[in-house]
Amino acid sequence: MIESTGQGPGGSADASTVAAAVLIGPPGAGKSTVGPLLAAKLGLGFTDTDAEVERVAGKPVGDIFVEDGEPAFRALERAAVARALAEADGVVAVGGGAVLDPQTQDRLAGHRVVYLETGFAAAARRVGLAQARPLLIGNPRATLKILLDQRIPVYQRLATITVGTDDREPAEIATEIAGRLAAHP
Repeated sequence: MIESTGQGPGGSADASTVAAAVLIGPPGAGKSTVGPLLAAKLGLGFTDTDAEVERVAGKPVGDIFVEDGEPAFRALERAAVARALAEADGVVAVGGGAVLDPQTQDRLAGHRVVYLETGFAAAARRVGLAQARPLLIGNPRATLKILLDQRIPVYQRLATITVGTDDREPAEIATEIAGRLAAHP
């Protein structure tokens, strides 16, 4: 068990627990695809907080939403992000909605937060609006638009680096991020 909270005074990360990069962005931005590529380029580990939530809960995110509700998922997500940032041994990808939580926002302070910016059309293509995504049930296009409108200002505010992902290959995106991290350690 990790004893360190990864938090210094005021909730910001201690220098000794700063992740190499924390990837944020909407569903379909490429966090789970670019993250492992970036981690490999940096020779570090990779943590996907959605995968950690599923591991702890013993079931897929969609099932958590349906069976336990969004508040239960968000509590698991908040804890997964806190653990991942406390360990801070590499690249961390956080779920698209995790950044809406004030405690998570505080925990991201002091980390190198990379916003994977994507437009509506690219995000819609990548998430495959026919797929089962818990927050896109009902009218997925309208719901995705609402999510983007709500979250983009938060992503922009939290980001220390912003990288466009539309019409780009994941390896190209990972290479750009690695270069920008190296240029601004």
